[in-house]
Amino acid sequence: MASVAISSALAFVMLLVVGVYLVAGNLVNGVGGGAKSLAKGSVPAAYATLVQKWGNLCPAISPALLAAQLYQESGFNPRAQSHAAAQGIAQFIPGTWASHGIDGDGDGDRDVWDPKDAIPSAASYDCELASYVKKVGGNPTENMLAAYNAGAYAVIKYGGVPPYSETRNYVKRITTLSESFAAPVGRVDPSEQAAAAIEYAQKKLGTPYLWGGTGTAEQGGRFDCSGLTQAAYETVGIKLPRVANDQYNAGPHPSRDELLPGDLVFFSDDLTNSRAIRHVGIYVGGGYMIDAPRTGAVIRFDPIDTPDYFGATRVTEDGAKALPTTV
Repeated sequence: MASVAISSALAFVMLLVVGVYLVAGNLVNGVGGGAKSLAKGSVPAAYATLVQKWGNLCPAISPALLAAQLYQESGFNPRAQSHAAAQGIAQFIPGTWASHGIDGDGDGDRDVWDPKDAIPSAASYDCELASYVKKVGGNPTENMLAAYNAGAYAVIKYGGVPPYSETRNYVKRITTLSESFAAPVGRVDPSEQAAAAIEYAQKKLGTPYLWGGTGTAEQGGRFDCSGLTQAAYETVGIKLPRVANDQYNAGPHPSRDELLPGDLVFFSDDLTNSRAIRHVGIYVGGGYMIDAPRTGAVIRFDPIDTPDYFGATRVTEDGAKALPTTV
């Protein structure tokens, strides 16, 4: 009886997967751009108001772009410190902080470790750089990011983003990453890799869960939740981060009624903070996902409409590549 139910479910899934390709071919120019609002929970609640406010400080930045920079720099960790002495949530080095740090909360001091000063200072610094290169042709946001990475002089010298691979990669990384922090203003394009990712996950149905499992031979081919999603997308050449809360930033976020097979779906006990996400699965349609639930369970179909449902991500190759390797 159970085998009949599983066979029926798989047939249903394959019909849904075919739909991914049909939609992918029929949707043209479906990605909305220029969103000013942050996606739900993409920035921890403690900082969301600051990012939303200061991300509109000048036309060259947006809340989503500012969020992408903070995530890239520190993973929203206000106590982060690098080997190069960069400090705080925005990773200012002491010399830059001394000349560009501002008293964002008006309490009479400039504290690099206080997000209420550091986040406004990051936005202010971005806008200052944008003003230096405002007469340069091209995209003002890309020119600002290039100035951040290579210096305003290089942008002015080359009349735009300079031909340095590091700088061009930085500009692409931040602009792409910003899409995972922006609330979509139009329908999000489906991923053509989704079908293969689902097919991989289907083949793992019934496999026992293993905490920390990534499917290696030494682990008996077992997975935890994010190990399964990582392995599924790796089969189509997309390298996702290891943990679920970083996988959330691998692309834009469709709403619940826009979900398509292959979307990653996330769950959290704190629906205001993507950094608190604790579980992920692969959506297969009809309100169900394939996931590796917990110790003692097996990879299986589970419903997604539960009180801890956080949201979804439509994985893109560029989005995954843009993610920092450590946050």
